[in-house]
Order: sequence, then C-alpha cells, then structure tokens
Amino acid sequence: MAIKTRHHHAALLGGVFASACSALACGPSTGPHDPHQDPHSLPPEQHTDGFGQQGHGPLVHRFQEAKEWAKEFDAPERIAWQKPEEVVTLLSITPGMKVADIGAGTGYFEPYLARAVGEKGQVLALDIEESMVKYIDDRMHKEHITNVTSVQVPLDDPKLAANSVDRILFVDTWHHVAGREAYAKKLADALVPGGFVAIVDFTMDAPHGPPKHHRITPEDVKKELETAGLKGEIASETLPEQYMVLGRKPAKQ
Repeated sequence: MAIKTRHHHAALLGGVFASACSALACGPSTGPHDPHQDPHSLPPEQHTDGFGQQGHGPLVHRFQEAKEWAKEFDAPERIAWQKPEEVVTLLSITPGMKVADIGAGTGYFEPYLARAVGEKGQVLALDIEESMVKYIDDRMHKEHITNVTSVQVPLDDPKLAANSVDRILFVDTWHHVAGREAYAKKLADALVPGGFVAIVDFTMDAPHGPPKHHRITPEDVKKELETAGLKGEIASETLPEQYMVLGRKPAKQ
C-alpha cells in the first residue's frame, strides 16, 4: 500500500499565531536549535496567543526547517525521557484502529503507532509545517511504513471528520494551541464513541520544556478537555518529566 500525502495550506490569520510544538520542540535541548533559547524567539513578555494576549497564552514559535529540527527531535537520548513505548501502550491501541498524531513533527512517534495499529489500521500524522509533512512522507517511505498518512493542517483545526478516529495523540504540543477549549471540541467531535485523546506535556517543575509561565498543569488540561464533553483522567505513568491526561468521549448508550 502506498503512502498517501495530502497537503493543506496553513492559514496565519491576522498575524502571529501559536505554532504546534512539533514532537521534540520543547524537549531537553540546550544547543543552538533549542526553541526556548533561539535568538529569534520572542522574549517571555512578548509571547502572545495569536489574539494579542500575553502571559499564560500559547508559546509562539515556528518549526519550518525539518532537516535541521530532526537533529533535536530524533536525538537518541530522547527515548529515556519521552518513553514512546510506554506512551503508546497507554493509548490501548488495538489492530485496525485509526490514530491521529497532532504536532507530529519529524514523525518520531509514527513507527510506534504504525506497529500498534497494524497493517489494517491507519495513522494520521498531522502538522502545520509543510516541511515536516514532507519529511514524514520521505521518512515513512525510507522505513517502508505504509499505513501512515501525512497531512498539513491549519493552526486552529485538525481537519478530522466527525466520528473518524479512535485515538488522538498530542505530545509536547498542547501548550502551543491557541483557543484550547474550542480546539478540544473539534477533537471530541472527531473521536468515535469510546475513543480518547491523550495529552502528553511537561510538568511545572520539569528541568526542560517551555518557559514555566507557558506550561499547563495536568489539572487544567483535564478541565479544558472536560469543557468539550470529554471525561478527563490524569493517567498513571512513569514519565520522568511529563504527565499524560486522557479525555474520553462517552460511548453510545
């Protein structure tokens, strides 16, 4: 089965919007490509949520050069703190499922997800950056993974059809989303009954990650998902610097 790629143009509506944090973008990098030490990043007092709001709004940063960011996103040491196998295990995926990875970046999680859904399942790797989508496409081809579809989507909409996916994964990305409650509603609509979204992000005291005033507590993430009608749950995990929050869509009665 051939890899399918659909390209949508991301719309920057009226100025600077928050970018989805592509995979390792908020990880423990300390090099020149660290998005939180990049000289082109805005200082904390100038970060906005795309609507002119400062402070605890999403963090503004773009990840347009996939090959350069891959040095950070796919660094070997990431496996120790990201624990991708544990994250995917907690998704309780069964063969044949359809899973969306939003903010997929260079496709770090795609091999793990592709194995979990099996040959009859499908993974949607979504990102706002055209270069990331192309990078995933090329990566899946090189690794002979045929059940991944890479898609470029707008900043404010995952473009998922109603009742179309069993699981939605957000890794190191949720704190970049503008209008999270409205976005959560779109995720809820996209889930099949009984399906759930999983948000993985950095704890408030983690030594790495975004500036602390842009972090979100798991309790607040849970509340944001619950505003969309999802049943929130803080998962039990062993991630050293992160938490995982689930938002489950009620099953049909």
